[in-house]
Amino acid sequence: MAERINSIQGVSQVERVQRVSPVSRSMTGQFGALLQQELKVAEPAISFSKHAQNRAVERGIQVDDALMGQLADSVERAQAKGATNILAFDATRAFIINVPHGRVITTMSQEEMQENIFTNIDGAVLLK
Repeated sequence: MAERINSIQGVSQVERVQRVSPVSRSMTGQFGALLQQELKVAEPAISFSKHAQNRAVERGIQVDDALMGQLADSVERAQAKGATNILAFDATRAFIINVPHGRVITTMSQEEMQENIFTNIDGAVLLK
């Protein structure tokens, strides 16, 4: 029995390792904050479903960085208002976007917008 108690003495070494100076803790916190910031930057703010990708190609809608920025801005503005499914549009194109997932569900050209009724949306955002 005495042998088993002596084998637990290694715990004191673990306790010494776990004691971290306040400087180290603040550096760890700063690293974590920087890591989270970089992860947010690396994540795309908006993505296209396979269906939306196909529709954009079929309908000749050019998806470039400027458009992605506009759509991401629309999603941010819609989130601020509590919307979950929005119509983001301008004079020549429209996008149905699921706001919580930041995902474009479908796209439409100007000609198709004239003939369609938009359902299952709770907000509309004019693209800037």
